[in-house]
Amino acid sequence: MIIEYNYQYDEDVKDLLVELQEYIASIDKEKYCIITEDYREEYFKKTIEEVKKCKGKILLYSENQKIVGLIVGLINNEETFEYDFKVPKRGRITELIISKKFRGQGYGKKLLNFMEQYLIDNGCKDILLGVFGYNENAIRFYKENGYHIRTIDMTKKL
Repeated sequence: MIIEYNYQYDEDVKDLLVELQEYIASIDKEKYCIITEDYREEYFKKTIEEVKKCKGKILLYSENQKIVGLIVGLINNEETFEYDFKVPKRGRITELIISKKFRGQGYGKKLLNFMEQYLIDNGCKDILLGVFGYNENAIRFYKENGYHIRTIDMTKKL
């Protein structure tokens, strides 16, 4: 069941954010992604601040009264027209995690669909999200759900 975040779920949200960062750090071939002692509290605080600042929302997936997943969505910008670029009002998905033992059951897709509807209801015409390049499972998931690659960052170790 999908529910909206409130403070009673703080520890569950922190646990999921840590689980995601640990996974990202484990697949990072350059080993730049780390998890520090203060990551749990600081990243949670940053996430909550962004949600408040950007008319965002945190949705949680509850299975048998246990929080097993989350998605964070923000209103990224208002419609903008610049001299070289026009941008529709966009949403941004910053986090999507389903705890490892609950993956493959459709919970991520349900959270994604709910967040997309929230962003549509708030006038967004487009959704941005970033996926770590080594996270092939996430890339496949998003492609299966209609997302495509628009930009690519490349790196070279010196």
